[in-house]
Amino acid sequence: MRSLIVAVAQPRITSLDVAKNALVHASAVRAAAARVVVFPELSLTGYELDAPLIAIDDPRLAPLVAACAATDTVALVGAPIEGPHIATLAVDGNGVRVAYRKQYTHTSEERFRPGPGPEVLEVDGWRLGLGICRDTGIPAHAAETAALGIDAYVAGVVDSPAGELAAAERARQIGDAHGVWVAFSSFAGPTGGGYTETAGRSGIWTPTGMVAARAGRAAGEIARATMVAEELAHL
Repeated sequence: MRSLIVAVAQPRITSLDVAKNALVHASAVRAAAARVVVFPELSLTGYELDAPLIAIDDPRLAPLVAACAATDTVALVGAPIEGPHIATLAVDGNGVRVAYRKQYTHTSEERFRPGPGPEVLEVDGWRLGLGICRDTGIPAHAAETAALGIDAYVAGVVDSPAGELAAAERARQIGDAHGVWVAFSSFAGPTGGGYTETAGRSGIWTPTGMVAARAGRAAGEIARATMVAEELAHL
């Protein structure tokens, strides 16, 4: 049976302190005991829309690379990068690469350019379609990503506590519409962009919309599940 252990992490982030946040990410990777660990949107800087851009060879990310090497993990982390874009970086024991650039930016994110299109990251034969926050609420984004042939739709998000139920409903709708697993990592605790409080409640949903794992509201929590290929609707 083909399976993949995935975790969604919601670490406590210090705004603009990339070095400290990389260490916190590294600790979460070690604690998660998962092949893939998903982090929220802009997790390396906090949701700070004026944050300095991060290069993939930034030495401050070395502890996170080391943690991924030690645990054989792929970490999907959020960062502002050259473009500028809001991006998902894929970190493993070999280093850091850009995996996806957010397509559907908010009006408040006018500094950032929309990404060029949907992307898929393959891990152990699993095809992970990537999204970031507002992307998840655009049906065309999920449809165009699913058209690439995916097993799971994975995203880092930032929501207010009032947005928790809407985020969970989006996850269920994506899974049901496309017959895929869904994993959302959501910020917990305060961050930038006017968020004095965020939703937490990161989760993993089966292709039939059932909750496989769900974190609480507190920063530092991790939810973990084994995604099983036999449950995919297209197999």
